[in-house]
Amino acid sequence: MLIALGIVLFILGLLFSIWFHELGHFTAARKFNMRVSQFMVGFGKTVWSRRIGETEHGIKAIPLGGYIRIIGMIPPLGHSSSKRKQRNGPIARLVSDVRDASLLELQPGDDTRAFYTKPWWQRAIVMFAGPFQNLILAFVFFAIVLCVIGVHTPSLTVSTVSQCVTPGNSTVTDCATPIDTKGKECIAGQANCALPPASPAAEAGLKPGDKIISVNGQAAGSWDDVRAKIRVSAKQELNIVVDRGGNELTLAVTPLPNTIASDTDPKKFVTVGYVGFSPTTPLVTQSLADVPSTIWTYASTTAQRLVQIPQRVPQLIQATFAGAQRDPNGPVGLVGVGRISGEIFNLPEPVIDKIAYLLSLLASLNLVLFLFNLVPLYPLDGGHIAGALYEGARNGIYRIRGLPRPGPFDVARIMPLAYVVAAAFILFSGLLVIADIVNPITLS
Repeated sequence: MLIALGIVLFILGLLFSIWFHELGHFTAARKFNMRVSQFMVGFGKTVWSRRIGETEHGIKAIPLGGYIRIIGMIPPLGHSSSKRKQRNGPIARLVSDVRDASLLELQPGDDTRAFYTKPWWQRAIVMFAGPFQNLILAFVFFAIVLCVIGVHTPSLTVSTVSQCVTPGNSTVTDCATPIDTKGKECIAGQANCALPPASPAAEAGLKPGDKIISVNGQAAGSWDDVRAKIRVSAKQELNIVVDRGGNELTLAVTPLPNTIASDTDPKKFVTVGYVGFSPTTPLVTQSLADVPSTIWTYASTTAQRLVQIPQRVPQLIQATFAGAQRDPNGPVGLVGVGRISGEIFNLPEPVIDKIAYLLSLLASLNLVLFLFNLVPLYPLDGGHIAGALYEGARNGIYRIRGLPRPGPFDVARIMPLAYVVAAAFILFSGLLVIADIVNPITLS
């Protein structure tokens, strides 16, 4: 039930994000007096629709996107900047058919309300308004998580204490089972077989609930201060003062050397001190000023992932059809994200944490929608924006040269590219759906 609840909540969040995206286009188009004939969430067969004013609002069967239909998206041949003569051939016929279909939508009185009749900057704003709505949603979701719910932040209070030390690859989880030098369970009395050594924290008498006050006489300002001091003190005794039930105690701790991956370069390894305890991580609300930096961090990572998609496709194909291991850092489709949302709600975590996870997931999704839709390829919003900006730049050059301004940018001329982009997107989306079913990425 919890898994189903998580999936349903994600689907509702996805539909709302799509609707809010299209609302941006719709509101901007109405602002500039463009006629919008349809406002749809989803694709395929219409499940429900209702006409409000001159616009049909509705929901379609496949919740993988949405659209608004603004009449006159493609200019008539006589109104466009295209100077090419009509040619024969399949591509020319395709362009002609698309242009004719667009003209069929025009009605009396649309001479000044069609998309192509508006200035280039108005068309650019209309197309940018959709992705911008996703950016607004991402900001709102992150603001709720950071400023209302809060972020789990390590404190100076001890949460757990490891009683013994075992290698990271060991399957032994208790302190009463003998292990060999490789961390494998062995029989007592054999060579190189002994009980796991006590952790420095347990040996020093550190207990859950202790609050760290100072380390070697220096006040502990934060968990990062304590952690940094321990890391550089392998085999060096530290005097840690803790508050235990209102009484101050001084504990002598000697961190063990531990080899880990470097924070700056995961391919390099460094030796740091290890004590064997973890802090409590209470929820701490952040400032609203922290939201933009969080969005920037997520957006930067998202942009890198989008750029890397072509090079990750071969591995995705192998994981889908050849049984290869799925790349946990590879692309995930909406089916996979919905599955992860369900797994999040099935975790033994407080409800507030599950809500924070879901909102963070939806915030990330909206950042993906924002960045992906700005890719300057038709039929994406970015393709329309690029065409409008090109027209604006071209108009400026003509004005400087004292030439009459040409007509609007002829979108019909790049329709073959639009079909190629749309086909590639459909194929990739279908691949992700299959991969998320047969070889899914899970939280485990």
